[in-house]
Amino acid sequence: MPAQQRRRIPRVLGIGIALAAVAGVSGVGGALLAVSLSAAPLQQQPLNAQESGAFNQEAPISSTGNLRLPRLTRPVNILVLGVKVITTDINDVPPELKGLGYQALVNSFDGLSDSMLLLRFNPQTEQLVVLSLPRDTRTYVRGRLTKLNEANRDGGPALAAESVSDLLGGVAIDRYVRINVQGVEKLIDALGGVTVNVPQDMKYHDDSQHLYINLKAGEQKLDGNKALQFLRFRYDAQGDIGRIQRQQMFMRALAEQTLNPATIARLPKILSVIQANVDTNLSVEELLALVGYGAQINRSNVQMLMLPGTFSRPQDFAASYWLPTYNDIDTMVDQYFGFGTQKVAATSDPSRVRVAIQDSTNNPVAVQALTKALRDSGYSNVFVDKTLNEPLPISRIVAQRGDAATAEIVHRFLGIGEVRVESTGALSSDITVQLGEDWNQGLGQSL
Repeated sequence: MPAQQRRRIPRVLGIGIALAAVAGVSGVGGALLAVSLSAAPLQQQPLNAQESGAFNQEAPISSTGNLRLPRLTRPVNILVLGVKVITTDINDVPPELKGLGYQALVNSFDGLSDSMLLLRFNPQTEQLVVLSLPRDTRTYVRGRLTKLNEANRDGGPALAAESVSDLLGGVAIDRYVRINVQGVEKLIDALGGVTVNVPQDMKYHDDSQHLYINLKAGEQKLDGNKALQFLRFRYDAQGDIGRIQRQQMFMRALAEQTLNPATIARLPKILSVIQANVDTNLSVEELLALVGYGAQINRSNVQMLMLPGTFSRPQDFAASYWLPTYNDIDTMVDQYFGFGTQKVAATSDPSRVRVAIQDSTNNPVAVQALTKALRDSGYSNVFVDKTLNEPLPISRIVAQRGDAATAEIVHRFLGIGEVRVESTGALSSDITVQLGEDWNQGLGQSL
């Protein structure tokens, strides 16, 4: 085993939240889900004994009592893999896909993982943590330095779990969920679509794969096909990292819009999609416990992180990589993937905090006033980032790198907005203030 890998082992397209939105809206919905799923296995490709050993089996994650739905009994980490497989990726092409003249999508789970998430459901802290893992992360897969997304292709969910665990310094992976891109499209249609703000015009054509993306900027309701366009687009300056930011926006919107009683009427269609397009080693009881827990989570306790790292330089590698920053990973893991309620102190020196301002008010005076207020209070490292195309009624104090404590201090100082732990702000910031109309309404004038 490589030296770097040995040193780290002692430390530790948003389907997880969609699954949390599927049932859990009432006891009736949960009971219907249990009956429906009992008829078909959730695990499409059984694991052998060695592969099963990649997942933590030491203690059950759920329990159930008489006439009660299952409940989550301990923190649990779920690895979610969004998989895209095309005909050129496999040897045994289905007859109906032969001779099409382009690289068609295949209903399979055996290819590169196009999206990777590690979800932590923690009943001890009443949190749901979503850690996005860039597909181009440079790490060890079977002792070879390569891209993280190759692990599922080379060794299925077990190798993917081992590779992610090693990358995070030994975080235990309890279960996995794999879904292919066809399943994502069908699931969004089954849920009735989702309304999101498309932050920019998105246009991309690839005749070789029949991948056609054509979305206009602005708030709109996306059906399954358009949602897939939104989630797959990565053809801008930020590449896969920008796509991760949009995926986090999409997941939050999906969770907020689908956790309602209207979802019950759509359960039969939702269940058929899950059975046909999802592969997981979760049992029915465990799935019910997770979705029941997820349905009760307060929005402020849903925290979306991204693996700390930096873009590689073209002169350093032949391929493009996301290079992990291990000290920052260790800090994030200690705070969000430890057992219990461990807290990380806020940065004591405000001059060390990189604060970005993203304006949605179209008011340069407001931006100038905010910049001055921050700098006068010691936040000397302040810069103005891009303008948002979505007008925000309430400002957002975004903990871009997971530093919720520092974000809360900025929030209390400004006296406006809400704190969000997510990675949708400026990549080079610690805290991003997404300025909304509440600042314009005079709430900041007392500063």
